[in-house]
Amino acid sequence: MRSIAMDSNHQSNYKLSKTEKKFVRKQMKARHTLLRHEGIETVSSATQILVVANGGLGNGVSRNQLLPVLEKFGQVDALLMPPNKPYSFVRYKTVEESMKAYDALNGKEIVDDLGQKIILYFNFVEKAQWKELGLQALPPGLMVIEEIISSEDEKILLESVNWTEDTDNQNFQKSLKHRRVKHFGYEFQYENNNVNKDKPLPGGLPAIYDSILEKWLKEGFISYKPDQLTVNQYEPGHGIPAHIDTHSAFEDEIVSLSLGSEIVMDFKHPDGVTVPVMLPRRSLLVMTGESRYLWTHGITPRKFDTVQASKSHKSGIITSDVGDLTLNKRGIRTSFTFRKVRQTPCNCGYPWVCDSQMKEPPPSFPESDREASQLEQEYVHRVYEEIAGHFSSTRHTPWPYIVEFLKALPSGSLVADIGCGNGKYLGINKELYMIGCDRSQNLVDICRERQFQAFVCDALAVPIRSGSCDACISIAVIHHFATAERRVAALQELVRLLRPGGRALIYVWAMEQEYKKRKSKYLRENRIGQGKKEEIHDDASMQELLVEQMPDLRNQDSASSAPSISDSQKGGCNSRKVTNSELPIHINRTSFHSQDLLVPWHLKGTRNKDKPIEPFDPVGSHDPSPVFHRYYHVFREGELEAACRTLNNVSILQSYYDQGNWCVILQKV
Repeated sequence: MRSIAMDSNHQSNYKLSKTEKKFVRKQMKARHTLLRHEGIETVSSATQILVVANGGLGNGVSRNQLLPVLEKFGQVDALLMPPNKPYSFVRYKTVEESMKAYDALNGKEIVDDLGQKIILYFNFVEKAQWKELGLQALPPGLMVIEEIISSEDEKILLESVNWTEDTDNQNFQKSLKHRRVKHFGYEFQYENNNVNKDKPLPGGLPAIYDSILEKWLKEGFISYKPDQLTVNQYEPGHGIPAHIDTHSAFEDEIVSLSLGSEIVMDFKHPDGVTVPVMLPRRSLLVMTGESRYLWTHGITPRKFDTVQASKSHKSGIITSDVGDLTLNKRGIRTSFTFRKVRQTPCNCGYPWVCDSQMKEPPPSFPESDREASQLEQEYVHRVYEEIAGHFSSTRHTPWPYIVEFLKALPSGSLVADIGCGNGKYLGINKELYMIGCDRSQNLVDICRERQFQAFVCDALAVPIRSGSCDACISIAVIHHFATAERRVAALQELVRLLRPGGRALIYVWAMEQEYKKRKSKYLRENRIGQGKKEEIHDDASMQELLVEQMPDLRNQDSASSAPSISDSQKGGCNSRKVTNSELPIHINRTSFHSQDLLVPWHLKGTRNKDKPIEPFDPVGSHDPSPVFHRYYHVFREGELEAACRTLNNVSILQSYYDQGNWCVILQKV
C-alpha cells in the first residue's frame, strides 16, 4: 500500500483496483482533515513519526489496544494519544521500523473497545505539535481521600439502598429519567435546585451511616455532621451538568462518596479553566471554599473516561500528558452526596455568584416592550459601556465569511455597519465607503481613535436616509433584543436603509453550538489553562505533551443551581413568551439550555477597589474581577429566516451556519 499512497506517479503507470482507489481516497481525506482541523501537516518522505488517523482516544481506541499492534513492527519510543482526538502519534526507534508499520498497517482493521471495526490510516509527519497547558493543581478547597471505606463496607452500603421499594415512598425520587435517585433528611427539589427546610423527610439519615460519619468527623475529613443525603446511581454513559450547589441551601462543606466504579469529574472556573479530576472507587470528594462556591462541577455523559495509563496514578488531576493517557470503561457508579442544610443566609466571599448576597434576583423574562427596553438598557447597553476596552481587546480577528461578503461588494459602495463595536470590519475593504454606528459611546470612541467614521445611535432608529445604502451588515447585534417584535423591528430598520437591490448580512448567536457533529469554536475553546506551544521534532527527545480536553454537556439531567427558565420557546419569530421566570445565568463555554439568558463577562484590567460590591448590578464591581451579565436571545435553526420572511420587499439569498452563528444574506426587492 505504501507505494500507492506515497508515489504520485504510480497511478499513471499502474491501474488501481477499486479497493486501492478507495484506500487512496480515504487516506487523502484523513490527510486533509488533519491539516484543516488540527494543523497537522503530513510529509511524503518516511520519518520516525507516524500519525494514526482513526486510532485515537476520541473514537474509542485505547492504548492497550493500539500499542501491541504497533509493537509488532519495531520498538515504539512513544505513543502519544491526545484526549478526545480521533488520532494518535507513534514514534519508532528507527525510520525503517516506522516504514514497516506504514506498509503493514495502513488500511487495516482493528476492533475498538465497543467491539466496532475501525480502519487505520497512517501518514508520516516530521513533528507533532500541541499546547502545553499550565494548570497542575486541584481547585482551592478540593480534596480527594482514597480508600475512605473498605470493600466490605462498600458492599454493605450498596446493598442497603433498596431501589425496588414502593415508588410512593417519600425518599424515592421519581422525576429523573436517566438515573435512579433517593433523598434522605430533606428532598432536593430539582425544579428550583433547593430544599424545603420546613418539610424534612421522615426518618432522617439512615442509622447505617452514623458510624461512618462519626469516623470522618473524628479523623477531620468533615467538620460537621450532615443532615441531608442524595443517593444517585449512574449507568455508563450518564452524567450530570456542570453546576454549583445552591449557596443558600447548604453549608460550606459538601462531600461525595463514590462506590461501585471510578469516575472523572470536571471542575470549571468562571474564567473557563477546566480541571478533570479522577474520583477512584471508594474515595471521598470534599468540596469547601472556592471549589464549592465558585467552581462548577459536572460529569460528561460518556461510556469511557480518558485517564492516566500509569497504575500508580489513582486520584487527582488527569494531566494531559499524551504519553500516559488511555481509555477506562465506566461501570455502574453509586454516589452518596452528604450536605448540611443551611439555616442562616450564606455570607461566603463570592457575593457575585451567591444567591443570599445578591442585591436583587436576576431579571425576569420581559412581558412588554417597556420591560424589554429596560432589560436591554441594564443588561446590554450599560454593560458594553463598562467593558468596552476589554471587549475591544478580544475582538481583533475578522470572520472570513464576513470579509468575503465585504470584499465582493462593488467598489464605491456605501455600507453601514449597524452595531459596529470597535470597528473591526470598517477597514476591511478600502474600496468601500463604510460608516459604523453603535449604542456604546465608549466603543464608538475606539472606532474614532482608529480613524473610522462612526456615531452613537440605537439600532432601532438609525439616523441614515432610507434607501441610501448599497449594503448593511449586522454582526452579533440582533440577539441582544429581548422580544421577537423588537428583533423583527431591528431587521426592518436594516431593510429600510437599503436601496432596491441592496444586500444585508446578518449574524446571530446560535442555540446549536454543535452542528453536524462538530463543536463550535465557542465550545472548543473550553480550556484547561493558558499555556505555550510545545513541539516534538523528528530528532528531538520525547517530552510531556499536553492538549486540550473539552466536556460535552449534552443530554444531561439538570442538577444545576443556576436560576432556571422554562425553555418553552421552540423557535420561530412568534415563539411563546415565558412569564414569571428568572433568566438563567449561562455557564461560559458550555452548550445552551435556554434561548433567553444572561452570559457572564469577566472583566480584566484595572479594578476600582473603592467601589462597593453590587451583585447583579451590571455596573457593579468586585474583587478579584468584576463579572457583568449580558442579555442574549440565542436563535434556533430556522428562526432567523422565519423572522426575515415577515419583512416586506425582501428575499433571502442565502442562509448558513458559521462557527456557532446563524447567518442570513437578504436582498431588498
